[in-house]
Amino acid sequence: MRTRKEMKADAKKVLKRHYGLFLLLCMVASLLGGEIALSGSVWKGTAIEGSAPTPAAFSQDILMSFVDFTADIARGEQARREQEIREAQERYAEEARRDENAVLGRSRGVFALIVNKLTSGAYFLTLLMGIRSIVGTDSGAVIAMLLGALFLVLFMEVFVKGVYRTAVLRMFLEGRRYERVPVQRVWFLLRVKKWFHVGMAQLVTSVFLFLWSLTIVGGFLKYYSYYLVPCILAENPAMGTLDAVSLSRRMMKGHKWECFVLELSFFGWELLGMLTFRLSDLFFNVPYKVAVMGEYYAQLRSLGQEKGIEGADLLNDRYLFEKADGRTLAQAYGDVEQACEDMEKTRRDAEECGEDCPGDPRLKGIHRLLADVFGVAVGRGRELEALEEERSRRFQLEEDREALEGAVYPTRLHPVSEKRKRKWVVSLNYLRYYSVWSLLMMFFALSFGGWIWEVCLHLITDGEFVNRGALHGPWLPIYGCGSVLMLLLLNRFRKNPALEFILAVALCGSVEYVTSLALELLHDGTRWWDYTGYFLNLHGRICAEGLLVFGIGGMAIVYVLAPFLDGVFRKIPLHALMTAGMILAGIFMADQVYSAVYPNEGEGITSYEAFSALGEVTP
Repeated sequence: MRTRKEMKADAKKVLKRHYGLFLLLCMVASLLGGEIALSGSVWKGTAIEGSAPTPAAFSQDILMSFVDFTADIARGEQARREQEIREAQERYAEEARRDENAVLGRSRGVFALIVNKLTSGAYFLTLLMGIRSIVGTDSGAVIAMLLGALFLVLFMEVFVKGVYRTAVLRMFLEGRRYERVPVQRVWFLLRVKKWFHVGMAQLVTSVFLFLWSLTIVGGFLKYYSYYLVPCILAENPAMGTLDAVSLSRRMMKGHKWECFVLELSFFGWELLGMLTFRLSDLFFNVPYKVAVMGEYYAQLRSLGQEKGIEGADLLNDRYLFEKADGRTLAQAYGDVEQACEDMEKTRRDAEECGEDCPGDPRLKGIHRLLADVFGVAVGRGRELEALEEERSRRFQLEEDREALEGAVYPTRLHPVSEKRKRKWVVSLNYLRYYSVWSLLMMFFALSFGGWIWEVCLHLITDGEFVNRGALHGPWLPIYGCGSVLMLLLLNRFRKNPALEFILAVALCGSVEYVTSLALELLHDGTRWWDYTGYFLNLHGRICAEGLLVFGIGGMAIVYVLAPFLDGVFRKIPLHALMTAGMILAGIFMADQVYSAVYPNEGEGITSYEAFSALGEVTP
């Protein structure tokens, strides 16, 4: 049996090998609410005093706020609550205006609006008034609001946060034995069709813990008794709820104090987290804790199987904790090996045959360079289509080939059968090559889409139609330019969605910042957008919510919208596509020349009333 020190040393090795992925997983968990440690304090639902709230504690705080708020309304204290909300929002905005260059601005922007309304209770009041208008009475509104709050908190806590934590635990466990963990494994509960089952299992476990917590010491003891339920479900998501609870109780028998001491050993890291304003938690402490708990579960699992405790046979995912031998992998992935050999043989034959070989899928010279580096195709033909098909097949086989080599977890050996993804077809394949004319049309389509987005956003927030942008035509080239640059410069990263997202945020943020600076220099300091006062902004040129939209939108463009638009453009005759592209390019250039002398500016464009974080229009 390994000591606590040895388990922590092994956990650090695992974390070092998969640091980037584990950090990303924990950051996403933090966005779902509260602290992101998936072990100890999170399952417990409490946090050390002074630390960031856990997801469970965060949800409990929201629920208690609902209860407190509705109780005041039921007592007829609505006017007092409304006054408190107004004063709180005014205070938040006034504090933010004292330092207009503050990164954590709370006077303007959607993020600031959300933060202010959440912290002041304005959302509670709005919801209550809406429900009261439907049910007709204050008492009915209070009951409906409480039931709605309970359902919302329950759904988020169990079927979003709880299930996600189990999926992440699975990935941490896979990382113990395998060199690579594909980011797509976060969806493994959906692929085995056990997302809802795991959520219900965690709900039942939470109910048991709540009932035991009503006793004097039962809550503390049963917390450690049920400690391994999430790990057990991560290994075998098909296990019955009561079976998982009972198995966890048997595995933890005689180890509760040991587990308590293990949790207590992280106290120094908690202090470091407070001293570093929780930065050390984000970048090391939290993923380190999860990795340690993965090691602890593996040890208790091994002990349980050695002792032959009842139900240990249900922990049947053998290859989650040991690598399969070559013969077993060959039997499970024999078709993959043959497919890889056939593809390699085709490639070698093509190289030996030369460019005159029938069906040669290769491109030559500059054409090949543009295709491989930027994903750009000059013209279309059978060679290019064959190259796209080959690229798609290679990507499909990559994960199975790595499993055959023992580099990733062999999903075909999982006790619960996973649904295989449908084969990609060229029309839906995002690993495609875009023609010059398709990229040109995509630039205009997405520039127009960006213009529609900003016009509608301004219409909703300020209540009036404004032709947004420095140009006079219905397009915002920053959107089209950013989209095309993502397709070109990030072409080689499409197989890695996590890295694609990070690079998309960085690229689009750089484009927006540089564009803003260039426009100011060219037009005597005139600004067409200003994020001063927005939550997390940089010099008013970029802000967190804008970058988040760019990142999410970029993923949608790269993996969904661009392939769809390209499929539409491919159906258009080439001469018609070229004609439309040249006409649009001519109009666009004319608009550029005219706008350089007479830029589109004025009310709502370069000088307009800003939508404040109070939900009001301010000068």
